Amino acid sequence: MDMPVSAWVKELPAAVTVCDLEGMIIGMNDVSAKTFERYGGLELVGKNLMDCHPEPARSKLAAMLESGGQNAYTIEKNGVKKIIHQLPWHENGELRGLVEISVEIPREMAHFVRK
Repeated sequence: MDMPVSAWVKELPAAVTVCDLEGMIIGMNDVSAKTFERYGGLELVGKNLMDCHPEPARSKLAAMLESGGQNAYTIEKNGVKKIIHQLPWHENGELRGLVEISVEIPREMAHFVRK
């Protein structure tokens, strides 16, 4: 199942990658395709994301696909800092897969505690 990319997310300045319950990549926006260009970019649609990850990431993804759990962390690569958030997506209340959103963040950023 190829998922069409909605206009609002196509050019969103964050990488958005979507997979189904089998781990098959079913959608990528422009930034995601650019981020993973050296691995095939949009040609990754239809490929299994498990093949793109080593252990222990592969097991963590499999567990999230099974449970509908989520995962968030930050990374830094080539001086660029990002927050990665992997979360479940649902259709009619039924778990359908995962969405990964990767956003560049400033090296230093404000943190607010709201009451």
